[in-house]
Amino acid sequence: MSGVTRVAAIDCGTNTIRLLVADVSADSGRTQEVVRLGRVTRLGRGVDRTGELDPAALEATLEAAREFAVVIAETGAERVRFVATSATRDARNRDAFVAGVRDALGVDPEVVTGEEEARLSFAGAVSVVADAHPGPYLVVDLGGGSTELVLGEAEPEAAISLDVGSVRLHERHLHSDPPTQPEIEAAAVDAREALERAAAVVPLGRTATLIGVAGTITTTTAHAMGLSSYDRTRIDGAVQPTGVVLAAAQDLLAATRHERAAMPYLHPGRVDVIGAGALIWFEVVSRVFSEVQEAGGALLQVVTSEHDILDGIALGLREAVAP
Repeated sequence: MSGVTRVAAIDCGTNTIRLLVADVSADSGRTQEVVRLGRVTRLGRGVDRTGELDPAALEATLEAAREFAVVIAETGAERVRFVATSATRDARNRDAFVAGVRDALGVDPEVVTGEEEARLSFAGAVSVVADAHPGPYLVVDLGGGSTELVLGEAEPEAAISLDVGSVRLHERHLHSDPPTQPEIEAAAVDAREALERAAAVVPLGRTATLIGVAGTITTTTAHAMGLSSYDRTRIDGAVQPTGVVLAAAQDLLAATRHERAAMPYLHPGRVDVIGAGALIWFEVVSRVFSEVQEAGGALLQVVTSEHDILDGIALGLREAVAP
């Protein structure tokens, strides 16, 4: 097909490593998914405390990279981009990670800034959602080590990366099962302080459509929908009343590990950290709701997208696609 190239995008975050193989059109700026895979490897386990990547988590991540290399070869992807985010930005021993990825895939991982991470997430989410919802769009990418907020319409206009994520806040604060009220309050203070910094950079009150991406948010959406299994086709593009989103987040935070493990849509690798992620999402939605209201608007609903930083990485490769 003229003007179309098959590309492979890899996003390596604090909790998961994911692969998207897609056909990208140089003309339309759209992607056609071929394969999408994810593995929970918890690369960022303990980084907040030790400053280093855990050896077992590092090996699990590199094993996933080797698995992805086979898929990339089998699908015939012509270009590969590997983006590493929060955990590897912060780790002293990231050279071992870089060398391992190079050996597995033949490319160097790009350890991107939080701002670049936000830009890529925005591009991926808005490429699909913009046709159905009005801007300005506030895209929130809630990961294991960081949370990105980026506001814009056709392009990002303001963005920030906050070092609060599901793994970080879980490890810092939520040690009991279920979390105690003092633990919850301490984690909420962390999230609110981060959002205070965000509000000074990103005009949250301008939000017309709030779009949430990444595993914590898609899982919270599945919980709100009461799904019998994780169904990506139903979650992608789901529109839910703001109150329903807030209630689902609170419910996940209050659940025990046993209760979470029994939820059919919850990946086992998220059972321990989903409460912290849900707390952050609750605080984000609450803050944006208040800011929009103060600006004279109303945030009545929230949109969930399965299209995120992976799609943004793939779209970025279209500049190399020959017309």
